[in-house]
Amino acid sequence: MTAAPKKADKADFPWWLLAAGAIALFLAIQIVLNDLYSQIFSIVSKGVWITIFVTLVGFTLATAIGLLLAVMGLSKSLVLRQIARFYVEIIRGIPILVLLFYIAFVGAPGFVIAWNGLMTPLIEAGIFDPLQVRDVSLMWRAVIALTIGYSAFISEVFRAGILSVDSGQIEAAKALGLTGVQRFRFIVLPQAIRTILPPLGNDFIAMIKDSSLVSVLGVADLTQMGKIYASGSFRFFETYSIVAYVYLLLTVGLSLGLRALEKRLRRADEERGGGSHG
Repeated sequence: MTAAPKKADKADFPWWLLAAGAIALFLAIQIVLNDLYSQIFSIVSKGVWITIFVTLVGFTLATAIGLLLAVMGLSKSLVLRQIARFYVEIIRGIPILVLLFYIAFVGAPGFVIAWNGLMTPLIEAGIFDPLQVRDVSLMWRAVIALTIGYSAFISEVFRAGILSVDSGQIEAAKALGLTGVQRFRFIVLPQAIRTILPPLGNDFIAMIKDSSLVSVLGVADLTQMGKIYASGSFRFFETYSIVAYVYLLLTVGLSLGLRALEKRLRRADEERGGGSHG
């Protein structure tokens, strides 16, 4: 009777993680002992902070907009629902790279024209100088593009999480006299967050990888620093091995953390369910 669980445990052992850890250890040793790998790592790692900054800011803004879109999509107002649906369907149908180019080379110039038109009296009075397209940072154009692109996907994550909450509890809260905002804040969101958290974490990991697209604008992120070094030294294998290594440290580390959090939440739910049953 005890043999089956042991076999299952042995089969479930994360051998892939052991293999990945061995490769990571090998590359870490190379970075420490090999001058070439050490030099590449020191140059490439300068772009890590840009990658992290773009991801954190873009994801935070995308989460806020996604939550707003989800609430609009579940609103009683037909106009709000249709606006949210239009945004989500259109943005989800555009590749992130195309959206990046559109925001960088169409949206930014359009914003500059609109801004200068709005500020014409102040510009003519000499209070403000006219804004130039080059004044709009390429990094912020990339952040805005990632924000817009991911907000549509995150909106659907929030919508699914909100719909997963038992309608009976919402009706009970309504009977107790809670307002719509109070019901959402105290009843819906705390329960929905358990459903939302895993896919939201997956979107965060995906944004870390998609942040590499900002390199096409010349933003000095991790990928761009690797591209610059490789094009000058022709050490493509070593350079992109290090670039992939750093990305994997970020994404696999976060993925393992997310899995641990999911298991902890699942265990807490089981204990709560067992306690209420008892």
